[in-house]
Amino acid sequence: MIVFLLAFKFFILMDAPGNIPLYTALLRKIPVNRQRKIIFREMCIALVLILAFNFVGEPFLLFLDISANTVKIAGGIVLFLLSIKMIFPIPQMEPEVSETSEPFIVPLAIPLVAGPAVLAAVIIYSKQQSNHLIMMASITCAWLASLFVLLLSPVLSRALGEKGINALEKLMGLVLTLIAVEMFMQGIQGA
Repeated sequence: MIVFLLAFKFFILMDAPGNIPLYTALLRKIPVNRQRKIIFREMCIALVLILAFNFVGEPFLLFLDISANTVKIAGGIVLFLLSIKMIFPIPQMEPEVSETSEPFIVPLAIPLVAGPAVLAAVIIYSKQQSNHLIMMASITCAWLASLFVLLLSPVLSRALGEKGINALEKLMGLVLTLIAVEMFMQGIQGA
């Protein structure tokens, strides 16, 4: 049960439905078969980074002498700001990608999937959850769900339309706001 609860939180943080417009815009000049390969490659890079943070995040914080409560408070703030951005998006210019170039690591893997909110949450939950297998299973489940959504992004984009994707992103932003406030409050209570 804990695996699916954590996986759901990580899936929301990875924001695959909210990333559909960005992925579509960045990859629109690239053939569909190549798009799928790029999405898979970028998602694999994001997964490696997230799993690395699961193992080295806590020792890194200990090295910097940063407490778990500080990470919870900071993570809550970052998540809250991200959720506000999801609920009240700022109009963005579409990124330009030429037909001969393709995105690599930035921005598809980092920060769109493995962004600061996901990495902070992984550090926080790995500190709370001593079993690394549970964390790895949760991260992998969220990753698989996000991969599935992003691989289907052209289909979902057509099926849901711009308004449907916007509504879905706002709903996820609302859920993320609740998670952010809870994380912040746990940090305050523990301090």
